[in-house]
Amino acid sequence: MILLHKITNSLKRKYVPARVKTLEKITREYKMYNVAIIGAGPAGIFAALEIMKLKPEWKVVLIEKGQRIETRKCPLRQGSPKCVNCKKCGLLCGWGGAGAFSDGKLTLTPDVGGHLAEYMTRNQATDLIRYADDLYLEYGATDEVFGTDKKVFEELEHQAVLAELKLVHSPVRHLGTERSLDVLKNMQDYLDKRITILNNVTAKSLIVECEQVKGIELDNGDVISAEYTIIAPGREGADWLTQEFAKHKIGMVNNAVDVGVRVELPAPVFEPLTSKLYESKLIYHSPTFGDEVRTFCMNPNGEVVQENYSGIATVNGHSYANYKTPNTNFALLVSEKFTEPFKEPIQYGQHIARLANMLGGGILVQRFGDLLDGRRSTPERIKNSVINPTLTCATPGDLSLVIPYRQMTSIIEMLKALDKLCPGTASRYTLLYGIEVKFYSARVKLTNELETEGVKNLFTIGDGAGVTRGLLQASASGVYVARTICER
Repeated sequence: MILLHKITNSLKRKYVPARVKTLEKITREYKMYNVAIIGAGPAGIFAALEIMKLKPEWKVVLIEKGQRIETRKCPLRQGSPKCVNCKKCGLLCGWGGAGAFSDGKLTLTPDVGGHLAEYMTRNQATDLIRYADDLYLEYGATDEVFGTDKKVFEELEHQAVLAELKLVHSPVRHLGTERSLDVLKNMQDYLDKRITILNNVTAKSLIVECEQVKGIELDNGDVISAEYTIIAPGREGADWLTQEFAKHKIGMVNNAVDVGVRVELPAPVFEPLTSKLYESKLIYHSPTFGDEVRTFCMNPNGEVVQENYSGIATVNGHSYANYKTPNTNFALLVSEKFTEPFKEPIQYGQHIARLANMLGGGILVQRFGDLLDGRRSTPERIKNSVINPTLTCATPGDLSLVIPYRQMTSIIEMLKALDKLCPGTASRYTLLYGIEVKFYSARVKLTNELETEGVKNLFTIGDGAGVTRGLLQASASGVYVARTICER
């Protein structure tokens, strides 16, 4: 009996406090909200803004795995000789998403930048885009819009047709990188006083019970309980979204894979287009394979930059409102749509980008003339050119060892077509950087309210869901979902 008493007391001392501690921990970790939003890119930010406008009394939490806007930094842009492979890339993660350090182009049409018009009428999509654009103006965007002169567009469209190119009418409001940061900071300051913003925290997994979302488990162990959950992870979170939705058997369909290069050339070559449209959206169907090739993210007098997607170096471009280089850059992307059994568009793009990283230790750069001549570019050949590269850490090399033959052929044919519209594009000195790849997830199967099929109260928006491909449509998708939730 004495021994049994000692064991009982020992068990009490050992286990009872732990049980009490566990109960306290559960109470502390479970946090209740009306709406939880994953991702503080344009889609997530605009969802929060609209909810606060319609339901200011609601409790909203916005979860972002990166830094606040004022503390986002990139060592490469601050003087580091090469990318240091930050665990969370400062250019891609943080308040404002990957678009924060872009040049802030707002495309004012539903025809470019996403698929919103597939979930509603075109007029509804247009109204949403105008509404989101007005919000940007309210928070400090410039009022200058390019590409509104119909007569000028028609003249350029005629010239494009003669070169077998399709010019898409897409009026653009250009903020510039520095002004884009100011606008996003204003939005952050406004929401800071009204909602809970969690930075440097990653959504680990969704909590789904009886085909209804109940909340989110975070990587720090906390559990967010919410009546509605909005997933807006951007391209940086596309891989996580795909894996998480597969786990919960949420339907998805393959998106196109966009792989290509970033082109850099003297600004005067594209000045006839950029001075009137700022950004020109040109589409070409290559004669050899019939693949669609398109220009993307054109940056007049801008610079080429390196980004880091989970340890993979990829290339992008920026331009500024007040700082100009003598060069213009833009992406040429080849869209490939795969059928069954292919189900991994993100891994496909990552594989090609890794090949470039393997050969060049990061980004590869090659002169167009060297590519045509079947030889690699060297530092001496790059130096003896009429154009100085703005991405100085890129390694001269041979992109034909990386980009599949089909895509490379289509890119070469597109450059020659562009040369008819803008002579000098296919110059032997034109620089090609690789790899540029857009990591869209497989496209989520959604209702017309952008709610996932099969899981109630779970909404998916923005680029990471394959719904949008640009700042303004991503922002508009956030507004749309916020209104739907508030009406419920």
